[in-house]
Amino acid sequence: MDELKRCGWCVGDALYEAYHDQEWGVPVLDDRNLFEFLTLETFQAGLSWITVLRKRQNFREAFDDFDYRKIALYEEPKISELMENTGIIRNQLKIRAAVNNARQFIRIQDEFGSFSAYNWNFVEGTPVQNKVEDYKQAPATTAISDQLSKDLKKRGFKFTGSTVMYAHMQATGMVNDHEIDCFRYDEIRKLGEKMKI
Repeated sequence: MDELKRCGWCVGDALYEAYHDQEWGVPVLDDRNLFEFLTLETFQAGLSWITVLRKRQNFREAFDDFDYRKIALYEEPKISELMENTGIIRNQLKIRAAVNNARQFIRIQDEFGSFSAYNWNFVEGTPVQNKVEDYKQAPATTAISDQLSKDLKKRGFKFTGSTVMYAHMQATGMVNDHEIDCFRYDEIRKLGEKMKI
């Protein structure tokens, strides 16, 4: 595997490379997985993704494996417990945002049938196929991430600015931002072409 051409941002770190090779950019339709990505990305705000990735298993254990229905019921004792958990990012505003966002997430499910249906509507059910030559040239935000961010904020979500939402779109395959000479670019493109939403 070591001779494979990968996107420059992940090269040299085994955890980053595994995430890049197996997950990043793969279209995600499952609501629990979408909530996990959304929550981890809100915790990433102001930090590097690798910092969050290294704590991912701790987050899963602390947040009931990202069961948003359980998280929506968290009250002050649980928030205090999370603030004492050294395995996660102990930012009280972000922890409270995760609880709040779980509640809003369920409201979107009630309205649209699933969060996935809501989420993917922003790209008309088909991943955007970009042609990134160098990951440093990929945008931090787009008109679509602006729209998604604005709508989520209107619905009461927290820590869902356009940059966070574009990272969410990249991670969950709403856009294919693999570098065009990366071995995953065509694989991800083909996955997108097979999608039926």
